[in-house]
Amino acid sequence: MARTSRFSPEVRDRAVRMVLEHAEEYGSQWAAIKSIAEKIGCAPETLRSWVRQGERAAHSRARAASIVPARRWSGPAPCRRQRTVKKVSLIA
Repeated sequence: MARTSRFSPEVRDRAVRMVLEHAEEYGSQWAAIKSIAEKIGCAPETLRSWVRQGERAAHSRARAASIVPARRWSGPAPCRRQRTVKKVSLIA
């Protein structure tokens, strides 16, 4: 059974946004995380994991938008000998 969280998704999103927006005001991202985690009442490591999840989600969304559909795979390429035999049979 999944464990319910004390924090709603809106609070998580807001906290992550605050870290990303105010990170330059602190000496490091970790300093921003510690400060904001204290303000919302969660552990800094919890907020850090939310930030990392948000970064991964943003990266995967950006990557998915930029991916060009690949060619359909038609099986392994024929070896050189098979191509040569095929050419000879076509000529003859």
